[in-house]
Amino acid sequence: MSSSDRRGEFSGRRPDRGEFPGGRGELGFERVVSRGKAVVSAEILEFPPTPLQLPLAGPAEAIDRYIAALKSDARFADIAIKMSAGNAGTFPKLVVKTRREIVALNADEIKPDQDNQLSPADWKRMMEENPDAVVLDVRNRFESAAGKFENAVVCDIGHFRELPDYVPQLSHLKEKTVLMYCTGGIRCEKASALFRAHGFKNVFQLHGGIVTYQEQFGNEHWQGECFVFDQRMTMRVDEGLVQISRCAHTGRSTSHFVNCLHDPCHKLFILAEETERENADTRLCPECLASGLTSSTADYKGSPARAVTESPATR
Repeated sequence: MSSSDRRGEFSGRRPDRGEFPGGRGELGFERVVSRGKAVVSAEILEFPPTPLQLPLAGPAEAIDRYIAALKSDARFADIAIKMSAGNAGTFPKLVVKTRREIVALNADEIKPDQDNQLSPADWKRMMEENPDAVVLDVRNRFESAAGKFENAVVCDIGHFRELPDYVPQLSHLKEKTVLMYCTGGIRCEKASALFRAHGFKNVFQLHGGIVTYQEQFGNEHWQGECFVFDQRMTMRVDEGLVQISRCAHTGRSTSHFVNCLHDPCHKLFILAEETERENADTRLCPECLASGLTSSTADYKGSPARAVTESPATR
């Protein structure tokens, strides 16, 4: 990984008026960064100010120029910036998407919470000093498998949109002080509002999420690596690292993620590279492997099973 490559995640608020900096004749991200993923939500119109999410990757000097351009615009002067090491493979291309929700929760009329965010220092202090505090991970189960705060309660969900149906299983925590966290803080804004709507009285968010916490405190109270939604899959702080992720088939220590070979499943799971070299069938998730599928009978591009079902005209 080249030290000249850098990844920046910009979590900003919708400006009241005007265009995003970087139109024709201005310093736009299409000119200074190679790849990234910009997500703009229709919630901007419903619940302003609403977060804008813009993870970008490119040479360090290009990222620095773009940050300077953002900061020079008063509308983006207070934008939160999270930096981490990356490389040319972090994002395969530059993508701009619009979505109904920046993170899909599928809960009606949930206005994101912002009044109960704690700085990493205050969140850490409450975790250490409040015996009634419960640390709650509102990310997906595969993210928690890669790394989590010690003693955290993990939500057994495969997608964030499953959280509304899962909340009743946590009703025993309603009278506790709930210290909620996610990767960068955006999901917590919605999760906090959801939990409060279900009667949870003392809910606090980790402002800036795991990424900001680790910038300040490294691996204090943290175990494993942090899952990220780009080609890196995880990022880590090496000093004091306690590895907790394990191969789903053999229990080997690893943080290597793959998707299940069987396309109708495509489940993301942890697989040690040594395990895959020893047995190609382990490229299937444990559930698909237990069902009797093999690398020869699974359905995926180029598989023997698909070749049998495809006609010559469709090959």
